[in-house]
Amino acid sequence: MQYSNKYEAVIGLEVHAQLLTKSKLFSADDAGFGGAPNTHISPVTLAHPGTLPKLNKEAIELAVRMGLACNCDIETTNYFARKHYFYPDLPKGYQLSQHTTPVCIGGFVKIKTADGERKVRLNRIHMEEDAGKSMHDQYDEYSVVDCNRAGVPLIEIVTEPDLHNGDEAAAYLTELRKMVRTLGVCDGNMEEGSMRCDANISVRLKGETKLGTKVEVKNLNSIRFLKKAIDFEVMRLIDLHEKGEPVIQQTRSFNADDETTFAIRTKEDANDYRYFADPDLPPFVITDEFVAKVRATLPELPEQRKQRLKQQYSLPEYDAALLSDDKEWSDYFEATAKHSSSFKQIANWLLGPVKSYLNESGNELEQFSLQPKQVAELIALVEEGKVSHTIAVQKLFPALLQSNQPALQLAQELNLIQERNADALTSLIDEVLNAMPDKVTEYKKGKKGLMGLFVGEVMKKSKGKADPKLLNQLVAEKLSK
Repeated sequence: MQYSNKYEAVIGLEVHAQLLTKSKLFSADDAGFGGAPNTHISPVTLAHPGTLPKLNKEAIELAVRMGLACNCDIETTNYFARKHYFYPDLPKGYQLSQHTTPVCIGGFVKIKTADGERKVRLNRIHMEEDAGKSMHDQYDEYSVVDCNRAGVPLIEIVTEPDLHNGDEAAAYLTELRKMVRTLGVCDGNMEEGSMRCDANISVRLKGETKLGTKVEVKNLNSIRFLKKAIDFEVMRLIDLHEKGEPVIQQTRSFNADDETTFAIRTKEDANDYRYFADPDLPPFVITDEFVAKVRATLPELPEQRKQRLKQQYSLPEYDAALLSDDKEWSDYFEATAKHSSSFKQIANWLLGPVKSYLNESGNELEQFSLQPKQVAELIALVEEGKVSHTIAVQKLFPALLQSNQPALQLAQELNLIQERNADALTSLIDEVLNAMPDKVTEYKKGKKGLMGLFVGEVMKKSKGKADPKLLNQLVAEKLSK
């Protein structure tokens, strides 16, 4: 989106992703989503006197995995620092985060924009613990706190100010969510808060190099809201500049009802969180052997998978991109391809009838009842001309969902096998043409569009079972006499 010929928007994103560990970052407490309030806690989470934190090794592995996938340098010597900022829902009274030594430094994520593919540079990826949840609408007299989320491990992925509009930010967050899901780093569920985004936004005159005063829009929990919030905020800042009014550095929130932002608090020019190394947690060293071990476990990333699907199965860009967006779909495609070489037809079926059925039924692919071999058998019936594509989609496919029979056997039982008997079809063609002498005369005088009428009428008489290719050929031969 182009906001103005005069101004340029400059945007950086901070994305928090909850790591898929079973326990919290510094305790053995359950890190899973949900549960009754204050049930995923222990004396460590509640910061009782005498308790000590112990670092979760799996969290380090997941953070390094994300860093390697994002082309980052891995910091070998790391430590956690205490961030002294008032958290009413962190019993310790401070947050443990990485400050001077983020686990991953630099790197980039590739995105596709209207102007082509480019890299969004990363500043850092660091680990930290999440805060609990304060609730102010449960009671009239007081607020309550749920500490279930307190101490859950997060990575914060911070970009350089490399983005310039809501579309680019949405493309980046979409790519990042695909990556964390493929890597098994985070489930990417923005609705549950396991992945959330803050946007730092400023505007400046085109050609200037100095950044303008920024505002931060916090806790955007969907890609659509991220784009809407950025688009609104950029236009608001441009309007302030045009009116000659000062831009105040603020933290803002997004109102999804009217798609506007509003101020939460005003920030000073510099934040002093009084970081210092946590004395209860010793520094930890990431060895080359550890990094090599993590690198060896990296799965195929969406972009790599897309390129392979295009090359290995000769799929067009569009199909390969849609299938590679979700590992489960690409895995199902490849499992089906083991039973059929009609790769394009497999993609068409998965992205067409199968996806439509799942959307309408509100199910995910993992709940799909047909095995890849059954889908391949269905496609084979169409490819061999035994069942028309229309009949396969409208009748045989729904019937297969309710049956464990082989596709051919079920098609025979339901009398769906295409009529390929030329004599039988010729008889039906004669019936149709004899009943429409005027239309036959018009056709022979040059009104060739009537061919569809004749074929359609014969198809009706055959109850949809006539082989379309053979039928067209026979009708054309009849009319040429």
